[in-house]
Amino acid sequence: MTDFEDIYNRYSPQIFRVCLGYTNDAEQAKDLLQETFISVWQNLESFRNESLISTWIFRIATNNCLRALEKAKRMPSAELPFNLTETVEESQEGKLELLYRCIAELKETERIIISLELEGLPQAEIADIVGLNSGNVRVKIHRIKDKLTKKFKAYGQFE
Repeated sequence: MTDFEDIYNRYSPQIFRVCLGYTNDAEQAKDLLQETFISVWQNLESFRNESLISTWIFRIATNNCLRALEKAKRMPSAELPFNLTETVEESQEGKLELLYRCIAELKETERIIISLELEGLPQAEIADIVGLNSGNVRVKIHRIKDKLTKKFKAYGQFE
């Protein structure tokens, strides 16, 4: 698969959700999505097929997200786009919003791992993207899910 339009159409929704998981800000996620696919476009000719193209694209996206987070740390902090104290309504949309809030509270590496897991990527591919071995990724996913469950309980979502 080397047609850029096909690549974009196939992977952009997943990349957007991963970026959203990192930033918890739809506009910033769109910017990161755009940056990711600009890099893909510019470097597609040099892709060496040493990994899956999805692994390569997710790696570019995660690097962009990490750079954006580092840049944000150097800037004066702003409030999260969502008010964490407001009551979340019992709808799927509310629960999804809460999930992204909880993910945003995780450490950087945990955010990317769980975002990729939620996108259904195989754990071996997640390991390649984040630079860990598969066993480590499996353990981290289990621990992250435990953390998220506790956060949901704290928000009164699991009784």
